[in-house]
Amino acid sequence: MDPAVQLVQAYLQVNGYFTAVEYPVVQATGDGGTRTVTDIDVLAFRFPAVGQPVGSEASPAFDPTSSWVDPALGCAAEEADMIVAEVKQGRARVNPAMRDPAVLEAALARFGCCAPGPHAERTVRRLLSRGAARTSTGHRIRLCAFGSGGSVPHAHTVTLDAVVDYLDRYLATHWTTIGRAQLSQPALAMLSVLRKARLQSSGEKR
Repeated sequence: MDPAVQLVQAYLQVNGYFTAVEYPVVQATGDGGTRTVTDIDVLAFRFPAVGQPVGSEASPAFDPTSSWVDPALGCAAEEADMIVAEVKQGRARVNPAMRDPAVLEAALARFGCCAPGPHAERTVRRLLSRGAARTSTGHRIRLCAFGSGGSVPHAHTVTLDAVVDYLDRYLATHWTTIGRAQLSQPALAMLSVLRKARLQSSGEKR
């Protein structure tokens, strides 16, 4: 997996999103076969009110997402939010395939947020023209672009340096718990290792 995609996946997960990365969109060919039209870098979904404590009032379970949603995401925490994102290590941009209505209709229908046919078509038209659309079930879908800089028309843009800065602050805030955990998410695990190394080095120099 592309390391920039891993980084964005970690960022979205700690903000309370379920993620599917490098999601293939497959098209039938005339000879009875299939071909992959494109891979959508990230599909992510966040339910409303993510981060509320779980368990008894006396002993609530630790929730590392808490209710701290990065404002740079432009997410309204009280409503369901779906992101269709392109991730670039260089300047943020959206590939032509991600602007193809047929590709987006297929992805949204397969992901289960839109019924195939007219509903998906209307939703995708609004999504491409405005960068955001609301489905008949009430949740919001947004186009997002992640990259080292730049701004993409009709897509919410977040820079990778903002992603790294947020994850660093997240780890610092929750380090008492996370510092003892074995993390499986590759990007978050690497940032955790770097933080441990810096803290160890700082302690040895004192």
